[in-house]
Amino acid sequence: MIDRPGLAEFLRRRRESLQPEDVGLPRGRRRRTSGLRREEVAALCHMSTDYYARLERERGPQPSEQMIASIAQGLYLSLDERDHLFRLAGHNPPARGADGEHVGPGLLRILDRLHDTPAEIVTELGETLRQTPVGVALTGDTTRYTGPARSLGYRWFTDPAARRLYAPEDHRFLSRMFASGLREIATLRGPKSRAARYADLLLAQSEEFRDVWNGHEVGIRPHEVKRFVHPEVGALELNCQTLLDAHQSHHLLVYTATPGSESHEKLQLLSVIGAQPLGTA
Repeated sequence: MIDRPGLAEFLRRRRESLQPEDVGLPRGRRRRTSGLRREEVAALCHMSTDYYARLERERGPQPSEQMIASIAQGLYLSLDERDHLFRLAGHNPPARGADGEHVGPGLLRILDRLHDTPAEIVTELGETLRQTPVGVALTGDTTRYTGPARSLGYRWFTDPAARRLYAPEDHRFLSRMFASGLREIATLRGPKSRAARYADLLLAQSEEFRDVWNGHEVGIRPHEVKRFVHPEVGALELNCQTLLDAHQSHHLLVYTATPGSESHEKLQLLSVIGAQPLGTA
């Protein structure tokens, strides 16, 4: 059963406790509200202001699990807070761990501060959950995919467009790396895991995947420098730094270039170009 008073109070308290700078929004000079406005929270949660306002006023239909998940993410809730919100709304909380897609508030706050840097938050299977605008400018909007295609490793073997962004001389290594990583995750998570299902799908669809999979390689890690071939700015050599959220097995990937290098100048240009649909990756 939905606890309408409890849900409304919890949403109000969480909204009032957040400041614009906590969620990457400008404060503005005429702000009178102590926390976020309802319309700001609604935008963060990808819903109408009217819908969100009705929840705070104890009105409207019972929100779906998908809607509650969106609210939990938009309000930068911790996992414990997310689970509490689900129960208030009359739903069982989603499972935690590697299959979870709720991004922790710590990673979100860091991502918000990287507005001029290519960065993304991905699952252990390479499924993009969040990107900075310059991240979208670098790789395209990789959050748009659905199903197994959400995984870059899966797309690598099933969609030729996934390879256009990477230097051709690195393709063979990347094939081995993706297969190696998928093997490790499938072994770690078990035969009923999503990783194991992806491996089965790829074995049925890709001769190249079957070839590298049968090599039984593990432990192949990314090169320190990643080489991209961008359709607008050309070749880029970028370092990739990784921050891990061990609770959800999410990785924050941050791409940087050596100051003064040609790649550094191209990254600055990308920040000007902004996020454009590239149809790549």
